Amino acid sequence: MIWNEQYETMPREDLEKVQLRRLQDLVARVYARVAPYRAKMDAAGVRPGDIKTLADIKKLPFTTKEDLRANYPFGMFTVPLEQVVRVHASSGTTGKPTVVGYTRRDIDTWAELMARALACGGVQRDDMVHNAYGYGLFTGGLGAHYGAEKLGATVIPISGGNSRRQILIMQDFGSTVLLATPSYALNLADTMADMGVDVASLKLRVGIFGAEPWSENMREEVEKKLGLKAIDIYGLSEVMGPGVSMECIEAQHGMHIFEDHFYPEIIDPESGEPLPMGEAGELVFTTLTKEAFPVLRYRTKDITRLWAEPCVCGRNFVRMEKVTGRTDDMLIIRGVNVFPSQIEHVLMGIKGVEPHYQIVVNREGALDTMEVQVEVSEQVFSDEIKTLEALSRRIQAEIKDLIGSTCKIKLVEPKSIQRSEGKAKRVIDNRKI
Repeated sequence: MIWNEQYETMPREDLEKVQLRRLQDLVARVYARVAPYRAKMDAAGVRPGDIKTLADIKKLPFTTKEDLRANYPFGMFTVPLEQVVRVHASSGTTGKPTVVGYTRRDIDTWAELMARALACGGVQRDDMVHNAYGYGLFTGGLGAHYGAEKLGATVIPISGGNSRRQILIMQDFGSTVLLATPSYALNLADTMADMGVDVASLKLRVGIFGAEPWSENMREEVEKKLGLKAIDIYGLSEVMGPGVSMECIEAQHGMHIFEDHFYPEIIDPESGEPLPMGEAGELVFTTLTKEAFPVLRYRTKDITRLWAEPCVCGRNFVRMEKVTGRTDDMLIIRGVNVFPSQIEHVLMGIKGVEPHYQIVVNREGALDTMEVQVEVSEQVFSDEIKTLEALSRRIQAEIKDLIGSTCKIKLVEPKSIQRSEGKAKRVIDNRKI
């Protein structure tokens, strides 16, 4: 189902006219109202009147998370606080949290976008939506909640945690759609197995998973263990929250970016230069319609690529590939760039390996070492030492083939790696301690 025919199937030429008009209005507004943006634009020698075409966006300076933290908490807002009806914030685990604000119109726009996203993923008005995204300052829970209500579905606002109760609610309420991080979805699958619940007895048919990178192999694992179609959703608090882009259930191949609200670019993460369609690089977003907290050319640090080929679903928006990693998640081990998603891709393709792992990085003298700790199934863990050693060597060899560097492998017993009720902690980097 296409929620908004007017924009989702709009001809490219007409869409670009909408984008340009909204971009020009945005640039003029932030220049007039936000001192940090005005200072950056003045330093770059650009004025609002210089934005005459969409290509002129490259004249504008980038916005980074450091800019948001430097103007904590409300220094990047374009409206007075009395017009802000809600704020969200990041966890702030690596410094000051980033704070985002929403006007009443922003909240309505967000609900509209999430309704559009859920419809894209196959959610319908008669669905029972089990929302296991976290509620609170994290944007996931409330963002998805308002969108499902806008769509007309029934929402179970269960949030994360208390997995056994979640399973009972699924059984008793007849949940048909699951919203969660992919790692928590696997946690729920494990809990079902522990409880002796046959997933076929549930009514789940669609899962919409986001908030962390996940591989195609993990998609297959989630679909197998939960008996549903797993759909990818993308968003980030600084740009809106969930609902920036969404996979369609028809193709399950790339997430449609809602370009009437978010203008995407791909840049070289080192030089900052724009890259052509189809090349992988860092994703950059400009918000075209946000009132309280718009961003110009925000560097997401997410690595992906865009393509514009027509989709079988009928939407004309460009699609983005699954995020393969983040520039700030990338590990450099003895000069080799390693993304956790690469390790996951290898692990999920090996029989007997469970979808729970951690990467532990240490420094021994002047050298960095990487150890991959991965759970194996109960049957494999009880096998002879020779069998375990052979599995360990295979994992090590396949990782080396992919990344070109050797790492240690530690096979651990089932359920020994801590489960997450939200985003999984995949990397423990002891070099930073």
